[in-house]
Amino acid sequence: MTLAKAFLTGVVAKAPEKRFTQNDMAIAGFSINIDKNTETLIRVIAFGQLADTVASTIAQGDSVAVEGRLQTNTYKLPNGKDKKIFEVNANSVEKISANSLAAASNAPNSNGENIVSFNQDEIAQDLIDEDEIPF
Repeated sequence: MTLAKAFLTGVVAKAPEKRFTQNDMAIAGFSINIDKNTETLIRVIAFGQLADTVASTIAQGDSVAVEGRLQTNTYKLPNGKDKKIFEVNANSVEKISANSLAAASNAPNSNGENIVSFNQDEIAQDLIDEDEIPF
């Protein structure tokens, strides 16, 4: 069992590249910058129908919210050293507006929709499934 669930928001730094496996399953990979002050890139991988949707709707510069499983991959550099990278195997990818990122108030935005801010502790409690905790 893995407890490596990831929830990220960021700006798409590299537009999605869509490819296909030998079994014709779509795979889309892109990178997001999760920190404005430094270039902290996380690779996101989407499969199947989600890959098709991501490839056709997400572009460089879009703000996105990603939910998925965090994983690491290791590969060898030309100098022989190992390099470890972190990736998120996406379960969902959502394009978000600037108004959604600045959800600090419950005031209506320019579209007349309410932006609701959530208490992080309340969200965390909803995500924990007591039956899956190994201790």
